[in-house]
Amino acid sequence: MKHICIGITAHVDAGKTTLSEAMLFRAGALKKMGRVDHRDAFLDTFALERERGITIFSKQAEFSLPHTEVTLLDTPGHVDFSAEMERTLQVLDYAVLVISGTDGVQAHTETLWRLLARHGIPTFLFVNKMDLDGAERVLLLRELKTRLSSGVVDFGDESTLHEELAVCDETLLERYFEQGTVADEDVVRLIRERKVFPCFFGSALRLDGVDALLDALDRRTVQPEPQADFGARVFKVARDAQGNRLTYMKITGGSLAVRAQLSGGENGGWQEKVNQLRVYSGEKFTAVERAEPGMVVAATGLTHTAPGMGLGAAAGALPPVLEPVLSYRVGLPDGCDAHTMLRSLRQLEEEDPLLRVVWNEQLGEIHLQLMGEVQLEILTELIESRFGVRVTFDEGSIVYRETIAEPVIGIGHFEPLRHYAEVHLLMEPGERGSGITLATACSTDELDLNWQRLILTHLAEKAHLGVLTGAPLTDVHITLIAGRAHVKHTEGGDFREATYRAVRNGLMQAQSILLEPYYDFTLELPDECVGRAMSDIQRMNGTFESPQPLHGGSVLTGKAPVASMRNYWTEVASYTKGRGRLSCTPGGYEVCHNTEAVVTAIGYDAERDTENTADSVFCSHGAGYVVHWDEVRAHAHLDTSRVLAQPEEEAEPASVPHSGVRSSGFENDSELRALFERTYGPVRDRGFEALQQSRKKAETLEQLYVTRIRQDDYLLVDGYNIIFAWDELKAIAAEDVNAARERLVNIMSNYQGVRRCHLILVFDAYKVKGGTGSVEKRHGIHIVYTREAETADMYIEQASYDLSRRHRVRVATSDGMEQMIILGHGAERMSATELKWEVEQADEHLHGIIQNLQP
Repeated sequence: MKHICIGITAHVDAGKTTLSEAMLFRAGALKKMGRVDHRDAFLDTFALERERGITIFSKQAEFSLPHTEVTLLDTPGHVDFSAEMERTLQVLDYAVLVISGTDGVQAHTETLWRLLARHGIPTFLFVNKMDLDGAERVLLLRELKTRLSSGVVDFGDESTLHEELAVCDETLLERYFEQGTVADEDVVRLIRERKVFPCFFGSALRLDGVDALLDALDRRTVQPEPQADFGARVFKVARDAQGNRLTYMKITGGSLAVRAQLSGGENGGWQEKVNQLRVYSGEKFTAVERAEPGMVVAATGLTHTAPGMGLGAAAGALPPVLEPVLSYRVGLPDGCDAHTMLRSLRQLEEEDPLLRVVWNEQLGEIHLQLMGEVQLEILTELIESRFGVRVTFDEGSIVYRETIAEPVIGIGHFEPLRHYAEVHLLMEPGERGSGITLATACSTDELDLNWQRLILTHLAEKAHLGVLTGAPLTDVHITLIAGRAHVKHTEGGDFREATYRAVRNGLMQAQSILLEPYYDFTLELPDECVGRAMSDIQRMNGTFESPQPLHGGSVLTGKAPVASMRNYWTEVASYTKGRGRLSCTPGGYEVCHNTEAVVTAIGYDAERDTENTADSVFCSHGAGYVVHWDEVRAHAHLDTSRVLAQPEEEAEPASVPHSGVRSSGFENDSELRALFERTYGPVRDRGFEALQQSRKKAETLEQLYVTRIRQDDYLLVDGYNIIFAWDELKAIAAEDVNAARERLVNIMSNYQGVRRCHLILVFDAYKVKGGTGSVEKRHGIHIVYTREAETADMYIEQASYDLSRRHRVRVATSDGMEQMIILGHGAERMSATELKWEVEQADEHLHGIIQNLQP
């Protein structure tokens, strides 16, 4: 008999718990069906849930169908408890999405649908409350197909069922035309592949349509193939009435026995033994000796587990989609010790990852970050019932975030006496919602791999604070580009100090951006109130789509700051006289609409925050001294300034006239570009701007190099121009031009050997009487000597024009006039200084290869 795990999820008040009761009753697991309004629902096991009539915590129940053993997980419907629902999705084989027949698809319903899609969960739909006025089957089905998926199929309509199933798969459609029917195994496959979403209509309270849903779950589902090795996914941490810590997990492979030893963390950082395995159904549980694949069990004896954690073959944590958006200061009654309460609240934080407990050391205050007012009310009662303390909260504030607008290099140095560490970090803006991502582009020749790993660990272990308001940093990609340790004096803690200071140093230099949370909202209201609503949303700095007709009224959908909209539902109830309905779901973070006002109100002074300093510590004459953050670069022992240097910012050597070289007198790219555009029109992106964009978008030092050089690229080098631009070659040329030319050939041969581009080195020979020009291939590069009356400029101009039609072409020269013509051809220009930098990088790479080959 197969075993599947099914989750019930829905928008609040859709009848989800009622459907769970009905399924358990019809499957024979309950002798009597409980009701939410009677406060005797089987899965509402907490007093707060029965009192308020809402699901707060996910619950487990077990029941059997003719061919299937089912673990049923009931999840919260209110948006404030979405995190509890989201964690449960990680362990589901199938889901049942419940929709109210009188309300239709709500904003939170669409959020749930996106989460189900994100986790790839096959989904059944049950449209509830069809016995009430206003529930019209045809209109609801049309809305489901439009707003959720065209693959939603009414399984209660036998007349068109097979035809609708067939159109969801091209291969199946051809077979349907031949046979006129669809096989059961094909239906199972389509559901599993999320091409078909079976839909059932009924009333859970009246048990209408419940049997059809159960029959489909029995006949149209399959158990996922388990892994051979043990694996488990933790989705919940809770405590029983005796205070025992329970780790709820689903076994994804192998098996788990009582007294088995589990480990987790980096390199098996912790090891603990399972004391007991429980299979819960409602409030009661059955102890088992072994858990097999597909089973959901609660294990005791584990203290290091956390929701989202994977164990064994499923190791690795899944990041949450939702983040808390509101922060409240906890008010404690007289005589209550703050540190004792902090330890108690940490227990609740373990159980709910979207509850963030923040301790303010300086003020001795506890702050809680959470999703909304309903969660706050529940939390107040939960703290009193579990810990016997009646806490209060202030009016609350917004949980802001900070990011940066452009790349910056942060340097941290920590060198008090007998300690040493230096860290250089490239910090770049990340995609919105990406959080903090880490990488390294530091050579192991420069810094041992164990130190690099330690630096990355320190970057990940802390919530780094921004410098505008002290809000947590997010959406930043941090790359370790350089570091230095001392053989005798460096300890692990030294790199922690240097790393923290490097992040802070970079933020002090960067252009910081304040982010605030936004709501995705759906506002249903009478037509006569639409104008008022649109005006309000604009006043709140929100945006919205054009109003759409809905059930005799209109609906507005859009996005608005949480700070503006958090209490707007009271206004909606007032001006619509109770006929309006506002539904909000977290919509991520966007640029703050009133940054200056927020920064002023918070009054954060980054330089006074000694716990998060940007200054560094250096050593002189046996004593450490502090260097202010804006002077650290001048004292640093490593130089990484050229990583972010733009070509136009580098001091280019003046063009030295020689045979066939023209000096334009242009001093920078802006003048060159302006003159070209006045003459020929806008520059093509493949030329000027492509080079700039490639440098800005490169994520690491190595990527910066590889992005700009591909094996099918062409590099044209004006030989004599480079010789007279590079000091070392210029000095050789003063004695012997031929020797300088040969030296450049050798240098460029090494460069081409590393980067594998097509390299053409061009030398003027236009003064050679009767010269027909020549091309020779030496050491992997083509060396061109121009013919009589043809300058190197002329050759390069024609070659760049011909090659740039099909290839990416770069030209290395500091001749301003030649650069202007190159841009017009769609090629990219490279100064002599920039070519020298790339040659040096290639030499370093080649040196590293040689070092590795040595015994």
